[in-house]
Amino acid sequence: MRVGSVALTVGETIYLALQLLGKSPESDYPGLPSCITCTRASIIRTNVPSSNSPGPNVEPQQDRRRLSTTFRALRHRNFQLFFSGQLISLIGTWMQSIAEAWLVYRLTGSSLLLGSVGFASQIPVFLAAPLGGIVADRYNRHKVIITTQACSMVLAGIYGALTLTNRITIKEIFVLAALLGVVNAFDIPGRQAFLVEMVGKDDLINAIALNSSMFNGARIVGPAVAGILVAKIGEGWCFAANSISYIAVITGLLLMRLTPRRPQSSGPPLAHIIEGFRFVRNTAPIRAILLLLGLVSLVAMPYTVLMPVFADKVLHGGARALGILMGATGVGALLGALTLATRTGVYGLGRWITYSCAGFGISLVAFGLSRYFWLSTALLVPVGFCMMLQMSSSNTLIQSMVPDHLRGRVMSVYSMMFMGMAPFGALFGGALAERLSAPITVSIGAIAAVGGAAIFGVRLPKLRVEARRLIVAQGMVGGEPAQEMTARVVEDE
Repeated sequence: MRVGSVALTVGETIYLALQLLGKSPESDYPGLPSCITCTRASIIRTNVPSSNSPGPNVEPQQDRRRLSTTFRALRHRNFQLFFSGQLISLIGTWMQSIAEAWLVYRLTGSSLLLGSVGFASQIPVFLAAPLGGIVADRYNRHKVIITTQACSMVLAGIYGALTLTNRITIKEIFVLAALLGVVNAFDIPGRQAFLVEMVGKDDLINAIALNSSMFNGARIVGPAVAGILVAKIGEGWCFAANSISYIAVITGLLLMRLTPRRPQSSGPPLAHIIEGFRFVRNTAPIRAILLLLGLVSLVAMPYTVLMPVFADKVLHGGARALGILMGATGVGALLGALTLATRTGVYGLGRWITYSCAGFGISLVAFGLSRYFWLSTALLVPVGFCMMLQMSSSNTLIQSMVPDHLRGRVMSVYSMMFMGMAPFGALFGGALAERLSAPITVSIGAIAAVGGAAIFGVRLPKLRVEARRLIVAQGMVGGEPAQEMTARVVEDE
């Protein structure tokens, strides 16, 4: 017999029938077989949930808890404003990035000039980021970001006006790219250091991951829209749309309510810059993470600069194909950032950096060997996933180890390695692609990235001890008790 979803034996059925008639099997029928009189306990065990067993609503509750953990930084009003405004603005930024690359390729048809424009746009980050770090540590970061976003809006507007009036040439592209690079040299350290002011230390790890998720969510939409717009109405409207999109982020920044931050005491700027570099040089875990990041940015990241060549000459697509390829990278990168967002602590991120860097290189080698459009598109998903997991994990670990008064300057070094090394890679990659081919250039860089991951993995056990001490000192354990982290350090030693 079955009651609800519970199957009963014959003895249990008789026992329940007697109970319904108001009889007690044990006292009224002492001669009944024990198989019937002993079934009471088994029925109770079958029908009453154990206190240790999960109830029917446990799984939905766990799903809701996991969801709230993934997006916990959004409980802060200031971060909500920042997130929504930046999401709109970054879609425009990615549209401009794709439109600029296609415009250069349409005007010149040169891989070398594609790399050269990339060099012009990012070399200012390498040269001026230390000044950006000083500004982020000395002045109001909120006002710094408003200023940089306004400057970016003006530059995008000029870009759009020149393109729509057919006055744009490769010279103007170089000048505007370089000016935007100068703005980014101040924007990136300020924006990275500003996250802790919006969410505090408890939710900083999640804010970094969500910031990366937002960046890559826009990376999916922006290139796809840009590919359609460029093919239909030209590059100029992408630049114009980007200029308008900055209104959203500037409005969000102006609506924020922030606790005033005590500015750092003034002193010689050069001494402050040297202090930041000295901290990075003397802190082995941060130094190792940044060196690996710089290597990947130099040798492997130039694949993005060469993407128009892949879309046109290798895969025989066009502007729309370029948008799809970049969008596929964005899908993978978004998944990687959301994977990091589910974490509540930093324990184990060193291994993530190692594995994701190696996975990035391996996937990129496979992409370089592919000659089929949809296979190449599919391979760019793990490329984007591993790339973003390495970048976001590196950012998280560095911010977890750095003192607040050095945060802007250390993040300026992070900017130099992440974006500042990219122009050298873009220039060398463009020149090498002219001589060898884009697929061979990308494959060589990807193999070098795998080698860098192997070296970092070998050194990781020694780096881990100092890294944990720094994390505990900064109170950035992120959900794991400090005494547990200290015990793990002792165990490793």
